[in-house]
Amino acid sequence: MTMLAPHSASGAASIPQAPHPEGLTPVLRCRKITKRFGGLVAVDQVDFDVYPGETVALLGDNGAGKSTLIQTVAGVHRPDGGTIELDGKEVDIPSPLQARDLGIETVFQDLALCDNLGAAENIFLGREVPGKAYGCLPGLNNARMRSEAKAVLSELHINIRNLEAPVRTLSGGQRQATAIARAVYWKAKLMIMDEPTAALGVPEQKKVLSLIETLKSRGVPVIIISHNMQDVFEVADRLFIMRRGRAVADLRAADTNANEVVRLMVG
Repeated sequence: MTMLAPHSASGAASIPQAPHPEGLTPVLRCRKITKRFGGLVAVDQVDFDVYPGETVALLGDNGAGKSTLIQTVAGVHRPDGGTIELDGKEVDIPSPLQARDLGIETVFQDLALCDNLGAAENIFLGREVPGKAYGCLPGLNNARMRSEAKAVLSELHINIRNLEAPVRTLSGGQRQATAIARAVYWKAKLMIMDEPTAALGVPEQKKVLSLIETLKSRGVPVIIISHNMQDVFEVADRLFIMRRGRAVADLRAADTNANEVVRLMVG
């Protein structure tokens, strides 16, 4: 087990990292990330790495800072200190749109889907394929978007019979799968998933976990936030645990267990 080293006088913490593949550059490297909201330090000088093809579970009790940390990576919040590197290059991520342009796809609990649009339209949301309406007026190439959406969904073994049906009529698993298919189609470099199996039935939970394994097999690293320890240990290679805004442990999943993780989360 890898435990937290003593804090320095400045309040910074350094934890030894769990073993990583040698010779690989992290897809994501965060160094001394700090985020404050007024007098509250939500994230306190956290170092966090994610390597190609690994699934990292980001764990902690409510208020631990895990959601704030991923929101700085996803462009929702600007960090007040520290640096973020993607594929070895320091990047600035001022907005979620910029994060997507850099190849960071995030599936939040609300999925960020437009309920009144179909699966195909959601996969291409904000990146629609231009075409012609009535043969001459500017419009969208809906036929191509439906065809390519059908292809990527089929590739992932996702069955949505009517791609034009509003996604509000789909099951929770199908909605989750649509968001994942969007990341696959746009060749995400990094996938962030916040409580991906929450409120899903057991069969749909299994399907979502299978899709995470598919991303992993393609070399796409996944960061998953979840309170479901069974899901975490089923898909995660590494567990990164936070408490009160600080990193407290970085463990290989194979080297720990749920009881130890909970103890670290609550102190």
